[in-house]
Amino acid sequence: MSTTPYPNLLAPLDLGFVTLPNRVIMGSMHIGLEEAPKGLERLAEFYAERARGGTALIVTGGVGVSDTGALAMGARKITTEAEAEALSILAKRVHEDGGRILLQLIHAGRYAYNPKQAAPSAIQAPINPFKPRAMSSDEVVQTIADFAEAARLAQLAGFDGVEIMGSEGYLINQWMAVRTNQREDDWGGSFEKRMRFPVEIVRQARAKTGPNFIIMYRESMLDLLADGNSRDEVIRLGQAIEAAGATLINTGIGWHEARIPTIATRVPRAAFAWATALVKQAVHIPVVASNRINTPEVAEQLIADGLCDMVSMARPMLADADFVVKAATHRRAEINICIACNQACLDHTFSGKAASCLVNPRAGRETEAAYQITPAHQLKKIAVVGAGPAGLMAAVTAAQRGHQVSLYETKSEIGGQFNLAKKVPGKEEYAETIRYFASQLARYQVKLYLNKSVTVDELVQGGYDHVIIASGVVPRMPEIHGIDHPMVLTYQDILGAGKPVGNRVAIIGGGGIGIDTAEFLAHDPATPSTGLDIDAFCAEWGIDRQFEARGGVAHHPQPHPSFRQISIVQRSNKKLGDNLGKTTVWAHRRALEIRGIDVISGAEYVAIDDSGLHLMVGNKPQHLAVDNVVICVGQEPHRDLYHKIQSSGLKVDLIGGAESATKLDAKRAIDQGFRLATTL
Repeated sequence: MSTTPYPNLLAPLDLGFVTLPNRVIMGSMHIGLEEAPKGLERLAEFYAERARGGTALIVTGGVGVSDTGALAMGARKITTEAEAEALSILAKRVHEDGGRILLQLIHAGRYAYNPKQAAPSAIQAPINPFKPRAMSSDEVVQTIADFAEAARLAQLAGFDGVEIMGSEGYLINQWMAVRTNQREDDWGGSFEKRMRFPVEIVRQARAKTGPNFIIMYRESMLDLLADGNSRDEVIRLGQAIEAAGATLINTGIGWHEARIPTIATRVPRAAFAWATALVKQAVHIPVVASNRINTPEVAEQLIADGLCDMVSMARPMLADADFVVKAATHRRAEINICIACNQACLDHTFSGKAASCLVNPRAGRETEAAYQITPAHQLKKIAVVGAGPAGLMAAVTAAQRGHQVSLYETKSEIGGQFNLAKKVPGKEEYAETIRYFASQLARYQVKLYLNKSVTVDELVQGGYDHVIIASGVVPRMPEIHGIDHPMVLTYQDILGAGKPVGNRVAIIGGGGIGIDTAEFLAHDPATPSTGLDIDAFCAEWGIDRQFEARGGVAHHPQPHPSFRQISIVQRSNKKLGDNLGKTTVWAHRRALEIRGIDVISGAEYVAIDDSGLHLMVGNKPQHLAVDNVVICVGQEPHRDLYHKIQSSGLKVDLIGGAESATKLDAKRAIDQGFRLATTL
């Protein structure tokens, strides 16, 4: 019997001219360092740390193959030997730490935030203000040559191979879809003509680089758009790409403009591996599964079941650089699992910020002094009050540095607001972060006191050198006549205390808390959560799992109707969840819409009484006859102990919600806890 914890995932893979030590690929992410001042040096250390963590193959963020195809004006590209030389530091550092690395080659086509953009046809993308011009036949030939030359330059720069980006709605994917390729020349029309473009790119790249160079083609297995590729076309393209000389075929799912979530936390784990399996069954080269694969056991099962040969994990490598080595050394509990929140990674990327990770704020900042975990010069006795995300991070980081840490929590479990979030359908992943911190508290011998309201006297008598107050928040209660009515509940009453809720509900507040509470109350507890069940998720979002429809999009989504009659009421006239991240807020809105949840904006709260909630909307009175009114209008800092401790002489700091509840999010709270602990 094998003692390897994940025998299929950790098995070597022979590619003929090179053998990979395991089946884990770090998928491509553009993290915002690519174009930053001295960004390549920082990016090199980011990748090197993942190489040290055991990842078999690392794929960089997309690098343009031409000025026209660059992701944006000034974006990183590889068109000259000088540009290749600049990128060589990435390959050098990864090789020094025993890893292998591929440079992703991309032409953004109509997705380029670039006035020079060109595409198969002059059809504007709905997510881009620029309209492309249609490429001439000569430009098509030149673009193919650009990809091949970029592959040669990547080889010159020391990379082990390239990934050719053929998915997510970028140029090659645009070429393959009839919705975006309406050409009538030799590069459009029939599937065979459309397929010439990617096949020639792979063929010429192989001719330029020779046999001992990895060429991974990222194929769109499921476009998730009407007029996307059919099941037969996806399979035939995979076979043609293999014949053209590809070493591996990677998986892409969905275009960026598709209105179906593909990587958010509401997407079940490995929700699209069935699509990858269609190509794997039809080719002889290794095929890679992707999207929402975030634990070693999920990855292991996919390979064991024959759905793929390797797995690609991008954000999980942000969350934990040592993912592979921990899995290989029986330390699954210590893996900091990606919860697919997107808050510090994709939301940052799409707003022009450098990407990091909510659960691992060090990601992308490996060279910054404020994010180094170094042994403390003077060991201290530290008390942390509050075991929510901020307090947990502060306690663990301080203990890692050698301090003696005690953690006090008034409730019976650690986790704070994450214990509420994990109950929301589609947010079950948040329990993984709590589990991770529990393992770290044990590993670094943090003394944990649950059900304990520590007093100032106890802290003074305990001889602590420093106290960190991370006592969190309490719900804010708006000034509404009747706010003390028995029908009024807070989100904590529902998600925390589990108080009963009637069938007709008005939620006051249209921010993240209101949306989460609505999703919780809309869910029928007798049915599976779509966060866990792939079939239920596909039905709810109209995904044709039989792949009989082009693009894999069914005509009639079948969501579960809301379990309750719910109205969300907000003062603002802005869209619901206007302060949430752009990569997920549209999915929240769509989920509520298809479940039939009403949204009332621009409302003035007048009164709450036995008959329900009274409003003024556009100078007209409105009455909602409901059983319960749920308050979700934000939080107030919980600082009672902090105010008491200030006169005690103890050194004290505030972090997380206790420091500021304005636009509170776990990203800020965890980051504060980490950075404070590195300074003590």
